[in-house]
Amino acid sequence: MSEMKMEGSKVPAEQIFNPDLKEAIVNMQENNTPENINKVIDQILKAKFILPAKVVPTTQAVTENGKTVMKQATQVQFRLLENQNKEKFFGLFTDTEELYKWKDTENAQKVVTDFDSISQMVMDPTSGVLGFVINAFGKSVTFPKPMIISIKQQKDFNALNKDLFKHGEQIKIGEPKDYPIDLMATLINHFSSQPNVNVAFLRMMEHSDKKSFLIVIDYVGDYKQTVDAIQKAAQPHLTDDVDLVVMPVAMEMARNAINGVEPFYRKEK
Repeated sequence: MSEMKMEGSKVPAEQIFNPDLKEAIVNMQENNTPENINKVIDQILKAKFILPAKVVPTTQAVTENGKTVMKQATQVQFRLLENQNKEKFFGLFTDTEELYKWKDTENAQKVVTDFDSISQMVMDPTSGVLGFVINAFGKSVTFPKPMIISIKQQKDFNALNKDLFKHGEQIKIGEPKDYPIDLMATLINHFSSQPNVNVAFLRMMEHSDKKSFLIVIDYVGDYKQTVDAIQKAAQPHLTDDVDLVVMPVAMEMARNAINGVEPFYRKEK
C-alpha cells in the first residue's frame, strides 16, 4: 500500500466506463502506429479512472489562530502493482469489470481519478512510483514516469498557450540577431535560485509579424508556476516588439528548435 492524499471525483466508480479508450488500446496493440499511439494518449487525457484504495480515518495537527488543534482527516492508501524488478506502479482501471480482474478488489474502496491527478502523484519524488498501468489484468498498457512527465508538460503548455499560434501560420526559429546579454544574465541568476530548471536554451521565434525570445527548458514541477516566475524575472528586459515564450523540451517544436544548439544555462550537479 502507498499512503498519499489526492482529490477524488464525486462520480461513482460504477459509472466510470471508457469504451473509446479500450478500443484505442486494442487498435494500438494491433497496429502500433504514431496515429494510434496519439489516439490512446488523447483518450487518456479525457478519461476518468478507478484506483483501488483503502481510506483510513486519522487525525492531524493544524494551526488555527496561533493554536495547534487536532482535526479529523482521512488517509488514502493505494494498492500498487509490482513488476519482477520490484518496481512499483499505480494500477488504473477503465471500469469496475477490469478492476475486479485484480484479486480481492471487489470490496476495496474505489477512488476515481484523472490524468492530471495521477501524474502529480507519479511525479511526487516521495512516492517511489515509476508510472502507471492501465487495465493490468486485461488489454494493458504501461506508461513509465518519463513518458507521463512529457505528456503532462505538453498538455500544460497547450492549455496555457491556446492562442499562441494560428492554424497554418509559418513559424521561423533561429538565432537572435542581437544577443540579449542582460536578459540572459537575469535568467541565469534566476535559474540558479530555482532548482527545478535543469537546462535552458535561447532561440528567436517569429510568427504572424510577432517576435519572441523562445526559452526552451528541461524542468520538473508545475509548468504555470515555473513560467510565471521566468516571465516575472524577464519582464524588465522585454519590449512591446519582443516578448518571451517558455516552451518545455517535451514539445516536438522545442526539440527541433534546439537541435545542435548549446544551452545558455545548465544546473550544476
